[in-house]
Amino acid sequence: MKRISPFIAPLAGALLCAAAIPAFAGTRAISHGSELTACSRYSNGCYTATLAQGRQGRQLVLHNGTRIDCARDCKNSLREATVDFWDTMRENGG
Repeated sequence: MKRISPFIAPLAGALLCAAAIPAFAGTRAISHGSELTACSRYSNGCYTATLAQGRQGRQLVLHNGTRIDCARDCKNSLREATVDFWDTMRENGG
């Protein structure tokens, strides 16, 4: 049985990280770098998302890449979709 060099695994990890950097940088460039922070009404913390221009107006880009259209107010949309999601669902009977 052949033994794998102890340098192979760290080298492979570094190459994977290097490959992901241009993709991440491209995503940030599209969003124009504007950020918005919304804090919970129920002490659930705060969440920061990036603002981007969508086809039909402004959108919020969450950390996982999900895009949410801003309704009337982007800050309120961000708060209801993230830190106050379950409380908002309960208030609306959902």
